Amino acid sequence: MLDAIRWDTDLIRRYDLSGPRYTSYPTAVQFTSQVGTFDLFHALRDSRKALRPLSLYVHVPFCANICYYCACNKVITKDRGRALPYLQRLEQEIQLIACHLDPAQKVEQLHFGGGTPTFLSHDELRQLMAHLRKHFNLLDDDSGDYGIEIDPREADWSTMGLLRELGFNRVSIGLQDLDPAVQRAVNRLQSLEETRAVIDAARTLQFRSINIDLIYGLPRQTPENFARTVEEVINLQPDRLSVFNYAHLPERFMPQRRINSADLPSPAQKLEMLQTTIEQLTQAGYRYIGMDHFALPDDELAIAQEESTLQRNFQGYTTHGHCDLVGLGVSAISQIGDLYCQNTSDLNLYQNTLASAQLATNRGLLCNADDRLRRAVIQQLICGFSLEFASIEQAFNIDFRGYFSELWPQLQEMANDGLIELDNERISVLPAGRLLVRSVCMVFDAYLEQQNRQRFSRVI
Repeated sequence: MLDAIRWDTDLIRRYDLSGPRYTSYPTAVQFTSQVGTFDLFHALRDSRKALRPLSLYVHVPFCANICYYCACNKVITKDRGRALPYLQRLEQEIQLIACHLDPAQKVEQLHFGGGTPTFLSHDELRQLMAHLRKHFNLLDDDSGDYGIEIDPREADWSTMGLLRELGFNRVSIGLQDLDPAVQRAVNRLQSLEETRAVIDAARTLQFRSINIDLIYGLPRQTPENFARTVEEVINLQPDRLSVFNYAHLPERFMPQRRINSADLPSPAQKLEMLQTTIEQLTQAGYRYIGMDHFALPDDELAIAQEESTLQRNFQGYTTHGHCDLVGLGVSAISQIGDLYCQNTSDLNLYQNTLASAQLATNRGLLCNADDRLRRAVIQQLICGFSLEFASIEQAFNIDFRGYFSELWPQLQEMANDGLIELDNERISVLPAGRLLVRSVCMVFDAYLEQQNRQRFSRVI
C-alpha cells in the first residue's frame, strides 16, 4: 500500500469524466415509483427471518444557515420549533419500521446526518435516541459505530458531552475551507478555533474517531490558500479525511446560484489543489482509501482495506456492508437485501404521509441477477482496487470473460494506458489509476449509456 497512489496528469486528462460515485449499484438515478411500501415490508420480513444485523441512518434536514455550495436535502430556518412536528413523524416511522424487524437484530452502525443534526435541542436529541433505543436493539457497550455529523458553529462542550452520553462515539466535522475569503464566498464563516474546540472536546470525551470534510474547487480558492487549510487540518490530526471535489450545478441546486462562477478556480487549479493535497496527506502518514477518502494506517477503514473486507454503501466506505441499511427521515435511502428504497424528499409530503400512519417510501429498485453481479464487481474494484475473476465466477456461476466479452476492448485500452493491469485471472487498478477508479467501474455500469452524465460530478 505504500505506493497506493501515483499522480499522472495525462491519464487524469483522458479519464476525468463525469460519472456516479457508486455508493450503490444500480445508482439512485435508476430508482422508480414502481417500488413502494409493499416491497419494503417484504424486504424487512426477509431481514427479520435471516436475523441480519442493522445499520440505521437518521436524516435531520434542518440548518440555521445556508451554505451556498450545499447539495443536501435540507430546510433552512431560524425557527427551532420547526423540528417538533418532524420529530413526531420520525418517531412514528421508527415505530412502523421496527415492528417488522426482530428485537434480536443488533444495530451495529448508526449515523445521524443532515442538514445539521445538532439543530435539535438537547432534550429533542435525548428523546429521539430514547425512542430509537426503545424500538431497536442499540448496543450499550460502546462497541457499535455510532456517528453524527457536526457543524462546529452549532456545537459546544456541553453538546459533545451529551452526544457521548447518548452513545455516539464517532464525529464527522464539516470544515470545507479555513480561508476567510472563501468562507465569505460560500456563506460559511467558521474559525479554526471553533473547529479545534469541538475536536478537543471529542478527544477528551474519548470519541473513537474524528473525520473532517474538506472541499476543493470552491470560489476564491487558490492552490496556495487551500494548501494552508490542509496544513492546519493535518495539525488537528483527524483519523479520517474526506476531500471532496465541488461540483458546480446551479441549474440543479438553487443555493449554488448565489456563487459567482467567475470566482471559481480553473480546472487546472483544481487539479493542482488535489495533487498538492495528496502529497501533503501522504507525507503526514495518511493512506488513500479511495474516492476522496484518506485515513491513518491504524484506522478501521485502512485496516479493512488491507484485509480486503472494506465495503461501500450509502453511508460511504464502511466495515458494515453486511448489515441491512435502514434509512429514517425525509429523503433517507434504505438498502435491505436486494431492495433499495427512498423516502420522499418533500418535507410536507413526508410528514402528511406519516400522519396518516403510512410509510413515506416513494421510489426504489429491486436488484435483478445482473445488477447483483455488477454490484459485486464494482464493490471489489472501488474498495480493494482489484478484482479476482474466480471469486465472481464462483459466486454467480458464470464465465467472467464470456459474460463481459463486449467490455474487453475497453478494459484492454485501459490496460494499454496504464490505468489497470489485466490478465485472464484478475483486474488490478494500478497506482496511477486509483484516483480514477470510478472510470474503471463505469465500464461495468449497464445503465450509464441511457443516463445524462450532467447529473454526476466529475471523477476528479
